[in-house]
Amino acid sequence: MAATNGKVQTAPGAFPPPVDTQKEFVKHGLDGEDEIIEVGVAIVGGGTAGLACANRLLQLLADDPDTMERLGEVPVAVIEKAKTCGGHNLSGAVMRPEPLQDLFPDLTREEWRKEGFAFGEVHKESVYLTPTAKTKLPIWPVPPPFRNHGNEVISVAALARYQARIAEEAGAYILTETAASQLVVEDGRVVGVRSGDKGRGKEGQELGNFEPGADIKAAVTVLAEGCWGHLTGAAIREFNLGEGRETQTWELGVKEVWKVTKPLDRVIHTIGPWPLSLSAKYGQIGGSWIYPMKDEKTGDDLVSIGFVVDLEYADATTSAHDLLQLFKQHPLVKGILEGGERVGWGAKALPGGGYWSMPKLTMPGALIVGDAGGMVDTVSLKGVHHAIKSGHLAAEAIYKSLVNGESSVEAYEEMIEESLVGKELYQVRNGRQPFQKGFIKGTPMVNLNIITKGKLPGGRWSWHRQDAKPMFMGKTSSRYPKPDNKYTFDKLSSVFITGNSTRDDAPNHIRVQKRVPREIAETWRWMCPAGVYEIPEDAPETGPVDVIVNYTNCVQCGAITAKGGRLTTPEGGDGPLYQLT
Repeated sequence: MAATNGKVQTAPGAFPPPVDTQKEFVKHGLDGEDEIIEVGVAIVGGGTAGLACANRLLQLLADDPDTMERLGEVPVAVIEKAKTCGGHNLSGAVMRPEPLQDLFPDLTREEWRKEGFAFGEVHKESVYLTPTAKTKLPIWPVPPPFRNHGNEVISVAALARYQARIAEEAGAYILTETAASQLVVEDGRVVGVRSGDKGRGKEGQELGNFEPGADIKAAVTVLAEGCWGHLTGAAIREFNLGEGRETQTWELGVKEVWKVTKPLDRVIHTIGPWPLSLSAKYGQIGGSWIYPMKDEKTGDDLVSIGFVVDLEYADATTSAHDLLQLFKQHPLVKGILEGGERVGWGAKALPGGGYWSMPKLTMPGALIVGDAGGMVDTVSLKGVHHAIKSGHLAAEAIYKSLVNGESSVEAYEEMIEESLVGKELYQVRNGRQPFQKGFIKGTPMVNLNIITKGKLPGGRWSWHRQDAKPMFMGKTSSRYPKPDNKYTFDKLSSVFITGNSTRDDAPNHIRVQKRVPREIAETWRWMCPAGVYEIPEDAPETGPVDVIVNYTNCVQCGAITAKGGRLTTPEGGDGPLYQLT
């Protein structure tokens, strides 16, 4: 048991997971020619960023048959671990429309809604301060980061399904239920990825339906894995892409979709402190959203509601899922959801470090797009438009390198920096770090940074490592409501409605130390929105305890990696099957 000066260490980072990133997730050298699959461009991840890259690249190749032919029978391959593209995708989401309009200029916003991934333009918005459970105080005018007039409420899961269909019609080869398990590097250059094995048992043994993975060779590889991609993490270490950058930080969001009896007429955001603690000791920062969704196909009025908590917190009993259930007790929320029915649930971590935490985005033979590169503005809760734009720009950089016979895609770095992605993230580069001082001390500095677009106070604000913060047993959990499974819900019933279909005898894809201080075990137990981690009933109240890992519950949210564990890629096809998230 780790100890410092005789005291037991309760920081999760003192108990690193049993994983060797370079050894396990980087493969040096391709297999023999008879055993590899050759493609032109391999895109790892079938979410909004990866599919934007696929679609834009295929648009360019459609007008250049010579380059298309040089890329072979499979010019563009999208490798997606979920059962369908979008199956693991989740966001709020209110999206700035311009990048999607640029990508599909002939598609109107009315057609977005008919296609089923968009649910209406924002015309009204409100931001509330929630000082207690029973009061609400409007903030007026709406702060600039929360101004959403003209933006579109969407489902990123449904958007990914649409993007996948268009890409496939244009010639993409989409490999769903396929995990990319290793980055293949040869002579200091990424030359593709290896797909994961299928049909292994709990102990890694080959079952009767075993299918070995294969090397997928590509001229260019695009890492579009989203939050906590394990190949992206391996690439950052292999090519030292994090040099001179700040450590990445993370937030966890839990979302529900409700069918409601009366339409909501505006986008709503709330800013704490309630239901979080004001105490700097607890380290809790977060907020919520409530978005209206009008389903043009069914006529149903829906609402997207979610709660996001920064994973910087120190109270081990902090639970984003249960905080959302508590938040739903507020009269404002009850008035919106009353008489309705929950029809969707999901959870996802998101990168929160912003501009200073973005790694170098290119390496020989590969580049990084979207959330995998940390392209999320957590001041305004916006990342979807950055994901689409980064994929769009990546495709143009790749196409240019292919046409000119160049081996480098480094032009992509400057393209991102000069685009709205780089410019917007730079303006909020210091917008969240002051909250590390707590809500009361941090809020004035956050506001000053937002007003001056990061100019005052100037310089570069650093981030703490979230797994370096010692955890303690606080009292947040004492306020969580008991689930009634009508209005408030437990974690396991929530996982059930995701369509999670992980095999009971699949190999464990979650790495944690199995014996840790009680405070760390409780951190994992409360943090996980899917009930993956358990502590035996006969475990001691203090000191080291064993941890039970129910990995088949996992919805691939990725939060464990911020607090001392490691999420690795499961067998292809495992995990949730999100529809409306």
